[in-house]
Amino acid sequence: MRWRDLLPFGDPRTPGRMRQWFLSRFSRHRFEILEAPAASVSELRARWQRATTQDLAHTVGLSEFVCRQAALALERAERRHRGARYKVPRFVIEEISARAPFRAGVAAYASQLGKSETQVHREAIRYLHEIAATHDPTVIDLVANLTRRIVQRGYRALRYSPDQLARVQTLAQKGPVCFLPAHRSNLDHLVLFLALYENGLPPNHTAGGINMNFFPVGPLVRRSGVFFIRRTFRDNELYKFVLRQYVDYLLEKRFSLEWYIEGGRSRSGKLLPPRYGILSYVVDAYRRGKVDEVYLVPVSITYDQIQDLAEYATEHRGGAKTRESWRWLVRVLRRLRRRYGDIHLRIAPELALSEFIARESIATLADPEETSRPIQKLAFELCVRIARATPLTPTAVTSFALLSVPDRALTAGEVTALVADLLRWAETRELPTTAGFAWGTVSQVTAVLEALVENEAVSCFRQGEEPVYLVSPEQQPAAGYYRNTVVHFFLGGAIAELALFAVRDSFLARQRTGMPVHSHEEATQEFWRVVFWLRDLLKFDFFFPDRQQFREEIDAELRRAHPDWQTLLAHADGVDELFHHLRPLLAPASLRPFLETYWVAAQAALLWGDQANENRLGFVSQCGNLARQLWLQRRIRSTEPTSRVLLQAAVDLASYHGLLGPGVDPVRRKRWADQLRAALLWLDSVAARALARFAEEVALREVPSAGFATVATPNGEPASPSSI
Repeated sequence: MRWRDLLPFGDPRTPGRMRQWFLSRFSRHRFEILEAPAASVSELRARWQRATTQDLAHTVGLSEFVCRQAALALERAERRHRGARYKVPRFVIEEISARAPFRAGVAAYASQLGKSETQVHREAIRYLHEIAATHDPTVIDLVANLTRRIVQRGYRALRYSPDQLARVQTLAQKGPVCFLPAHRSNLDHLVLFLALYENGLPPNHTAGGINMNFFPVGPLVRRSGVFFIRRTFRDNELYKFVLRQYVDYLLEKRFSLEWYIEGGRSRSGKLLPPRYGILSYVVDAYRRGKVDEVYLVPVSITYDQIQDLAEYATEHRGGAKTRESWRWLVRVLRRLRRRYGDIHLRIAPELALSEFIARESIATLADPEETSRPIQKLAFELCVRIARATPLTPTAVTSFALLSVPDRALTAGEVTALVADLLRWAETRELPTTAGFAWGTVSQVTAVLEALVENEAVSCFRQGEEPVYLVSPEQQPAAGYYRNTVVHFFLGGAIAELALFAVRDSFLARQRTGMPVHSHEEATQEFWRVVFWLRDLLKFDFFFPDRQQFREEIDAELRRAHPDWQTLLAHADGVDELFHHLRPLLAPASLRPFLETYWVAAQAALLWGDQANENRLGFVSQCGNLARQLWLQRRIRSTEPTSRVLLQAAVDLASYHGLLGPGVDPVRRKRWADQLRAALLWLDSVAARALARFAEEVALREVPSAGFATVATPNGEPASPSSI
């Protein structure tokens, strides 16, 4: 449906009386009379009895039920002509409130709360009105057109695979589908909504925070599929009951759901720990036999650049989250005047709940809010699939390259050389990439750098011989955001690099003290001990496969560098030889901000750990001040540890290890800080080797070969002597 169809007289598919009269008199070819299938009174009464469990002789409410069934039958007849795009629920509140489980639950809560059943029923209906989406086909078309304009305003294109959406459409014919996207931008819902609309699929029922229910956003998105839920309702049992009944209804009617498994937007770029609320409701509905099957579909929505980054930068510095309002909406639309590249939508392989339940055997829970171990594993598996589907983008790879050489401005040619190493590394591992991944010339990398400069994620100095690019200390969180969207791909190699240096340092320490050197078996054991210690250390920030699979991935990673890598662990020179084959070195850009943040929190625990639990936000603020001091003293090399977002995860890690609060042995805190400091020393060793390699390669490129100057061909590649 186009703007010119909607704006003058409303939706032409549902004309008013005057337009109906006009069409019937002068444009008979433009309308068709539809007839829905008939049903006998006895059949309708049987349906009504099954739906409400009323006595067959009791007819109170039967007439209303028949009217609703007639309207729904006509709706289905219209849908066969108009398409599945407009498959929307009708009479949601009436149907839910008439169900026996709803009425029984209201009666039980009335008894529990000491209120009359009428009073509790009225309150439950009010919650239903507050939660439920109210789809309107006209508004669906209107929002689709608005979304297309918004996306085109700030982005070149929305890129996705129609085949992936066709696969989802096939799944929807078998059972309800639940979309679980990663949440990085306020545009995420609109992006998925537009992709479904363009492929003739109905809009999802999307869980949205009630903070977005403001004019004009709230009325529009509610009528196009969003249902609003409160941010916190842990102590409101009636509200939880109503929400659970609403989810049951949507699943039984096989409507598609959508919610963000992280709960809120990621301010750091990486996936956040999962929230289990709605996932627990869906699993509970399946366990109670409300549906035969549920398909969970992980979704990755990745942006070349995001317009939310200015807000995130404020929150990184400790500022308050901007409250959503009309003014906030205007600012968002104004920011979209800039160009932010492309949007990439990827749908990961689905997970059939019946298969997972058959393996994990989720036990009956007295309270669906309770988070069982299998539900945690289910959420973990969904997050792993989202991460694996996330593509490497030119912006993310370029940001990673810039951050791998900190405190130094680079020419476009130098950045291109670093990017080329990363591209080769990714191609050999068959990692998911964007459609334009076959890039890497100086001109292409320069275009990416200039886009980052335009949006203030990178600085450029142009007054010298040639432009040079630098991530300034203030810009490190912004560039780090784009790096973090793909950093999970590099973690295995980065952890292996630190473990190799741990083994090497152990060899050298034993030689200095005159102790017997490690045997091959001892060196191998030390390597894997450090690998799994780092894995456990980082699991608060990242999702890893199980220990056996992770071990196999590390082994495969090092075998690419040297088939007999384990034999090289027998002596320090062998480790040096193995490092010679590792290219590129990944640990400095991948792990430094996280390890330094953990160390800052450990140092803060030594100073103020006894009072940390009394005021957790105050302790995080103290950590930020300490991080700023340590950076000014250059005891840490990145400004990212000053971010409140990263520090919160580091404080949670320290709390998990029992290092915060009164009565903690200071020796334990000191040991924890020393272990993290040792990891940073390994990281510094890897970084020094990476910088030395980079400086050597830059020097080689600057030396003319056989008396010929190095020039560039029109496509941006270095010319060979024969072409000069």
